[in-house]
Amino acid sequence: MNDMIVNMETYQLVIFIILGLTVLLFGYRIKKIAFFIVWFILGFNLILMLMPTINHLVPQFVGDPLWQNLLPIAGGLLLALLGFSIEKLCLGGVCFALTMIITSQYFGTEIQVLAIGAIIGVILAGFAVTLMKPATIIATSIAGAYVLTLVIFALIPQFNMQVFYWPVLAGLTLIGSFFQFTTTKHIL
Repeated sequence: MNDMIVNMETYQLVIFIILGLTVLLFGYRIKKIAFFIVWFILGFNLILMLMPTINHLVPQFVGDPLWQNLLPIAGGLLLALLGFSIEKLCLGGVCFALTMIITSQYFGTEIQVLAIGAIIGVILAGFAVTLMKPATIIATSIAGAYVLTLVIFALIPQFNMQVFYWPVLAGLTLIGSFFQFTTTKHIL
């Protein structure tokens, strides 16, 4: 299980649910905002993963809840501002980052696995940039589904993540993609 999500406060989980649902269902309609949200979540999670290293390098941060809460938010905002400003790079980056997150979380962090994930991520990123609308819809659906899947497993620990992770992720992605494709038929 993703320890970062499990260790979150209830208000943080509620925020992630709202952000995940928004990106899942309305990602293309609000693509600039969706990219901002996706990059915020990626930056927030990246800093959470780096917090043990940061705490080791700067021991003064360990006991201070202000720094423990502020640093992930700051990291999220920094990546979010980048994603908000550069749309095509952002879409390619989201596809690559999602591929790498899913690869490392589900298949492991061995160098060979990460290399294969990176190659697949680069191919998907290139493909996504050539087909902006469908790729934006699918990427935002996957991102929203990913966040919601992690929150579901954090809130309902009885669900076996090994068994239900992919079906829940795929089901939510399909629901989000279908919803976005049907509600954005006439939007370019």
